Amino acid sequence: MNWTDNHCHLHDARIPGGPAAAVEAAHAAGVSTMITVGCDAETSRAAIAVAEQFDGVWATVGLHPHDAVNGVDTIATMFDHPKVIAVGECGLDFHYDHSPRDVQRAAFVEQIHLAHRLHLPLIIHTREAWAETFDILRAEGAPVQTIFHCFTGDADDARQCLDLGGFVSFSGIVTFKTATDVQEAARICPLDRLLVETDSPYLAPLPHRGKPNQPSLVTVVGGFIAGLRGDDVETIAASSTAAACLAFPRLAP
Repeated sequence: MNWTDNHCHLHDARIPGGPAAAVEAAHAAGVSTMITVGCDAETSRAAIAVAEQFDGVWATVGLHPHDAVNGVDTIATMFDHPKVIAVGECGLDFHYDHSPRDVQRAAFVEQIHLAHRLHLPLIIHTREAWAETFDILRAEGAPVQTIFHCFTGDADDARQCLDLGGFVSFSGIVTFKTATDVQEAARICPLDRLLVETDSPYLAPLPHRGKPNQPSLVTVVGGFIAGLRGDDVETIAASSTAAACLAFPRLAP
């Protein structure tokens, strides 16, 4: 089987054993492709540096809503690197409000415009801000490839993501016993729009919850979704990898 972890933070110091060990473990588990995601200027540079070291590892450049106060100009010059394949993660986080909401909105809109101008996919982080996220995307125009990372909504939210042409990415949260809304969304999502991710080192799936996460465990996420849907694990591995190539065209062979 061939898996793709479409959202991790391989450059994070909390990745077990560091990037080299995590990539080796991922390959041993059948995870051939990983996208390591930037959240500000420093982590975007770190993501690029890690992607340069390993075949099958790609990077993104983005400004997370927590870091929106830093300004999109701090990341704007990094997109010409050949291993940078998307804008983000970016969006709205009204749970923590680490940046003022008006600043989050402005940074989100700027990064939507960047994705349009550069013809790159857009990776969205949204927490407790679904309605406003959808409103902004409708107003600005969702990029052709829009990825709703670490999906935490319900089936109706998933349908709205799909109506916008988006891809829905499921993390280890889908395995949590209380995540019944997320599980229903995974059941109804078409396979050609369904992605799997770890968001490592965060959100390790059951039975690893509470431990540092790593890309090899995307196989656990995918296996759980296969059971939810009554699909073969091989089907989810193949379909989620094919969907990742649609969501991130530079991954396509």
